[in-house]
Amino acid sequence: MARSFESSPGGGAAGAPAGAGISATAAARQVPEHIHRRRWAILAVLMLSLLIVVLDNSILNVAMKTIATPAPTGLGASQSQLEWAINSYTLVFAGLLFTSGLLGDRLGRKKVLLTGLVIFGLGSVLAAVSASPGQLITFRAVMGLGGALVMPATLAILMNVFERDEQPKAIGIWAGGVGLAIAIGPIAGGLLLSRFWWGSVFLVNVPIVLIALTAMVLLVPNSKDPRPGRLDPVGVVLSVVGLVLLVYGIIKGGQLADFTDPQVLGSILGGLFVLAGFVLYEKRIDHPSIDIGYFRKPAFSAAVAAIALVFFALMGVTFFMVFYTQSVRGFSPLQAGLLLLPLAAAQMIFAPRARHVVDRFGAKAVCTVGMLLVAVTMSGFVLMGTDTPIIVLEVLFFLQGTGMAHIMPPVTVSIMQSLPREKAGSGSALNNTFRQVGGTLGVAVLGSVLSANYRNGIEGTLNAVPGLPAAARHAAGESIEATLGVADRLGPAGRQLAAAANDAFVHAMHVTALGSAGVALVGALVVGLFLPGRPAARPAAPAQEAPRETSPAGQRP
Repeated sequence: MARSFESSPGGGAAGAPAGAGISATAAARQVPEHIHRRRWAILAVLMLSLLIVVLDNSILNVAMKTIATPAPTGLGASQSQLEWAINSYTLVFAGLLFTSGLLGDRLGRKKVLLTGLVIFGLGSVLAAVSASPGQLITFRAVMGLGGALVMPATLAILMNVFERDEQPKAIGIWAGGVGLAIAIGPIAGGLLLSRFWWGSVFLVNVPIVLIALTAMVLLVPNSKDPRPGRLDPVGVVLSVVGLVLLVYGIIKGGQLADFTDPQVLGSILGGLFVLAGFVLYEKRIDHPSIDIGYFRKPAFSAAVAAIALVFFALMGVTFFMVFYTQSVRGFSPLQAGLLLLPLAAAQMIFAPRARHVVDRFGAKAVCTVGMLLVAVTMSGFVLMGTDTPIIVLEVLFFLQGTGMAHIMPPVTVSIMQSLPREKAGSGSALNNTFRQVGGTLGVAVLGSVLSANYRNGIEGTLNAVPGLPAAARHAAGESIEATLGVADRLGPAGRQLAAAANDAFVHAMHVTALGSAGVALVGALVVGLFLPGRPAARPAAPAQEAPRETSPAGQRP
């Protein structure tokens, strides 16, 4: 068999003889019967594990404004530190996904997932009691280690408890769970921040972790690859070092508003050099973290590129939208969370149903239209000003969620069904790696664009403030929160500065949104050119063969 389930032999497995008392349908299954019967309960448990990983990031987005405020309300984190609070998690996550996927295939995906949940829970407790931005960044990295062990295992287990013909439906529900987390995260974060201190947004992970651990032990089987390869520690180190250097350089460039600074250029070029060395090393060794041969399949390479590009655009927009709704428009964290409901609702509604549209029109057409819709909604953010009716934002969010719901399930199915089941762990790791790397670079690049444009827009006004020291003027130009902090200390004279800060931020947001739209358009081009279209219609079988069923391989993803 292609993979191994660690389960009792009494459950009945594929390939049993006809006289074993099971139906022909059960005999054709690759999944043991007792696991097949509880597959939907297993999916619910996997979605709970997925929930805490996505929930954490969506909660953090709502809490960023609070964390940016000075102590004792927050930590007084700067714009760059806020980006690193996100990127420390995602860099560790992305850098270790390769290894965690291979560990799952080797040791068992359930064991790795349970370990990841425990680490994630401990990291959440430590992040909640952080006394400085530096501690928060460090403990977010610990949470990234736990998330790296959790995320690939959920999708790999899903691929091993569902038959091929049900995988698109299960993946659609799995992707819809992301929409659920997007909805729950900001609302829960807003409720917590309205009653408790900012650390409560991390402590909320602990009860979810405990529930998920209990359900996992009781319901989820442990599957693994019977012929795993060796680990690749050198490849992991190269990928982590390369990504850290690259993203650090981009963040620093935005902070300095100067991408020609030697420190910035050296970091970016060094990161690209290390990543190039990583690719060459992976091609030469016989036990690579990434099998470069996967990328020769258009269904795989175009799909992972689409994931990276759409999350590049989406995460950058999510970053600035928190400050637009709370700093510019004055909404509370809870209200800002509620504003995201249309985005989440669209994903929850359409993601589980995307397979029906794909069956009719093909993955290429559906994903291309979805990418174009995302690009249009990104461009639509230029309509948002300091007093634009908020219903415009809600419509844009709903349309953006609809586009995302018709991208993620088809491309995930395309990636996972391009690989053999026994490689589900490494396949899931690649899927999530490109998503997280794309999101990380989106926050870094688009966050830097936002920061640079904001500084350019507010600099003249800050220079005109009498008696403001040069160091304070530089710090105030780093983010809108810092500027508004200075305006509050100026009393009535600060109103003009606050108004100028709002205008400068809206202009910077418009520039960043158009950049996001351009990235989404590139994604649409990639999908339209390279993602395989609908399979050709198979000729009708001769009359004597009419009763034969279509093989699973003939199913469209």
